[in-house]
Amino acid sequence: MTYCVGMVLDEGLIFASDSRTNAGVDHVATFRKMNVFSLPGERQIVLLNAGNLATTQSVVSLLKSRLTHDAANLHTVKNLYEAAELVGATIREVLARDGSGYTQSQGVDYSCSFLVGGQIRGEAPRLFQIYPQGNFIEATPDTPYLQIGEAKYGKPIIDRVIRHGTPLAQAIKCTLISFDSTIRSNLSVGLPIDLLWQPRDDFRFPPRHRVTEDDPYFLQLRQGWGEGLREVFGQLPDALWFKDGDGPD
Repeated sequence: MTYCVGMVLDEGLIFASDSRTNAGVDHVATFRKMNVFSLPGERQIVLLNAGNLATTQSVVSLLKSRLTHDAANLHTVKNLYEAAELVGATIREVLARDGSGYTQSQGVDYSCSFLVGGQIRGEAPRLFQIYPQGNFIEATPDTPYLQIGEAKYGKPIIDRVIRHGTPLAQAIKCTLISFDSTIRSNLSVGLPIDLLWQPRDDFRFPPRHRVTEDDPYFLQLRQGWGEGLREVFGQLPDALWFKDGDGPD
């Protein structure tokens, strides 16, 4: 399994993905789940993937190979909507090839999902979630983030903090805390975390950072968040009905 999150904010975009894959407790490996398709000065498109590793690698490989062989590719699409359509069509193509017949009869789950976002010159930053069926939804100012994979553990902190106007620095901090919460609660998600942020209208190669087990900032966040939660929890009042000895009738 995995955990990926993308945010489209007033200041720009944030993408983050863990790098753990497993097929049981004794088959754990590390694979990057973030791919960047960049034309400096003109476009930056980021893909995050979750699901069957063979399927996601096939989808990404086809998208990369077609940059030079097909007229319609991630370097030529006119907008991010067309990029989402292209990724969805490629998912359907791979699943039609690999997800039927013998493999399907053996109970193999070949499904996958993607986050596709970035900015093409001439339009605002955009972010899409591509489902296994190839259809998709777009993030909006009311819901400025999307998640795939093991999303439930990191969702509460993002829901409480992230708004469309949240500064990128604050959003990065919130993103890493959401990963820490997920890693603590689910063994199928683990370090390192690949983090990328893309300021609005900045078409240079986007800054990236890989968060490892000994990353000092991540360790500081992990310790501060844990201690802060315990401190705030200790300051919350006990229930009056508990102190008064009241109980259910």
